[in-house]
Amino acid sequence: MGVRPILALLAVLTLPLSGCAASAVPAESAMAVQDAHEVPSVAATTPVRTVKITSIKTTDATKGVLTVVGQITPAPVARSRVSLQRWSGARKWEEIGYGVTAGTSITIPRKLPGSIRTYRLSIGAQAPYAAAVSPTVRFSHYVYRGIFKKPLLAAGGKGHPQFNVVPVSEGPRRAEAEVLADKAGVVWGEVDTTGCRWVRTWLGNITDGTIRASLLNGNKLVGTVDMKQESETWLNRDILGVNRLRLQIADVKSGYGPIVAIDALLLCTN
Repeated sequence: MGVRPILALLAVLTLPLSGCAASAVPAESAMAVQDAHEVPSVAATTPVRTVKITSIKTTDATKGVLTVVGQITPAPVARSRVSLQRWSGARKWEEIGYGVTAGTSITIPRKLPGSIRTYRLSIGAQAPYAAAVSPTVRFSHYVYRGIFKKPLLAAGGKGHPQFNVVPVSEGPRRAEAEVLADKAGVVWGEVDTTGCRWVRTWLGNITDGTIRASLLNGNKLVGTVDMKQESETWLNRDILGVNRLRLQIADVKSGYGPIVAIDALLLCTN
């Protein structure tokens, strides 16, 4: 047998082997893809409960009632306890009140003194939900308080002025005073109104003639009213930004000088 017939025979024997090698690549690729689908990637999911404050406001400035309304989704078990918390001066969250849910809603009224604080709502864990808290809200809570809760900063006038604040044993509201001076005299007292935005002043003229009641911020007049003999009136004004308010009574025309009773409240965050 010559060389050419031997080479031809080898070529015939080699072709099937080459075909098998070529067909192996797609077969392996198909198997690899199939194996990947047989072991899918599974991401674990934990149910999430959301809490948020939808409203926060002072609902009674005289009594100091702060009302917080919130929403909890999904709805917790009926009458679930929700905590109202406030960031304290000790730099930690403290519970200042709580309420129970009705559906997804929660309403918590709380009687508090005036303040500027940060608040949040919190609910405990209920399977399958973990405990949750709301985003924080900072709020200015304005409440009425007696104008003399803080001592007078100064007092004076002319014509034997007397600015007599009713003692706490007789006037626990710290809102009352009686002021007087001689004929043609003036009497005044200054109070700290930092953090306050409104003054509500009742005045009773006890003298036998006309007096002029005024509110001043330094030398700037905030409000004034003339009062006839044995009359009463209100002198209410916006005092936002006024840190030192003067209450002044001056004689306009009387027989023996001004005598005026004062009952005044400030709307403050302190």
